[in-house]
Amino acid sequence: MAEKFLVEAVNDALHVELARDETLMVMGEDVGRAGGVFRATAGLRERFGENRCVDTPLAEAGILGSAIGLCMAGWRPVCEMQYDAFSYPCLDQLITHVGRYRWRTGGKMEFPLVVRMPYGGGVRAPELHDDSPEAYYVHTPGVKVAIPSTPADAKGLLAAAIRDPDPVVVLEPKLIYRGEKQEVPEGEHVVPLGQARLAREGTDVTLVAYGAMVRVCERAADELEGAASVEVLDLRSLRPLDEDALLASAAKTGRVVVVQEAPRTAGFGAEIAAILAEKAILDLHGPVLRVTGFDVPYPYWKIEDRYMPSVERVVGAARKLLEF
Repeated sequence: MAEKFLVEAVNDALHVELARDETLMVMGEDVGRAGGVFRATAGLRERFGENRCVDTPLAEAGILGSAIGLCMAGWRPVCEMQYDAFSYPCLDQLITHVGRYRWRTGGKMEFPLVVRMPYGGGVRAPELHDDSPEAYYVHTPGVKVAIPSTPADAKGLLAAAIRDPDPVVVLEPKLIYRGEKQEVPEGEHVVPLGQARLAREGTDVTLVAYGAMVRVCERAADELEGAASVEVLDLRSLRPLDEDALLASAAKTGRVVVVQEAPRTAGFGAEIAAILAEKAILDLHGPVLRVTGFDVPYPYWKIEDRYMPSVERVVGAARKLLEF
């Protein structure tokens, strides 16, 4: 297996899937001639032509609106939103139409549309380039949401999203786009949606995370080594969610810390905490704690590190729970 950065694995998945399925096309701002601002779509236009790798105007609502029509005409469009917060203008299309077509047609119409975008902070980017909007999409019925934390999963989850009959939002953590090269299977590689990954086994406390926060949790587990046995659960897919893996880990350790980069209020971590309160309360030895971003707009560079969940904050939450 070749070693790739996460963004290179995304590019690999697009090459493989475009070659496999002639109804697949990629569209977005600068995805063609430029190969994407992060080079995620490099080489696609040259290999598959301008009709299957389409440079669009700077109009996110138009990108997704066009993709809706393409879906209805038998295509499987993969839309790139250049940055996380750039996707907000297309929320109307996503909420009003994309998530409702299977219901609207009484199950007669599948809607194999993928929206992928870099998300999250930690890269010293300007305003509207650092958001973590996963809660908006998870809250939209009819839409699935996947978030990889490794290069292999970036390729496998994107392939699963492309092949899925329903719309899928794939959020790619830009902080680790080029963080560490890891082995990625060659050729076709699919990681099923709705299956969490046990990133590290432990017995005393579970750290639940997704995206770039998985690596933060792994480093926190390293720091706690000798004082506690820490399990790290990578959700990989927020909708559908692997509740069985979550509940099994909670039953095993009895203590859970949920880590998310997004603001605290109504974030996905709150949903995890609610599930554990409803279904695992008798297995828990203490409250479910959350380490999150803050309820403010993503800050400017000088205080960015104070906003992001850190190893120190995660370790502190774990120690507090272990001492409860």
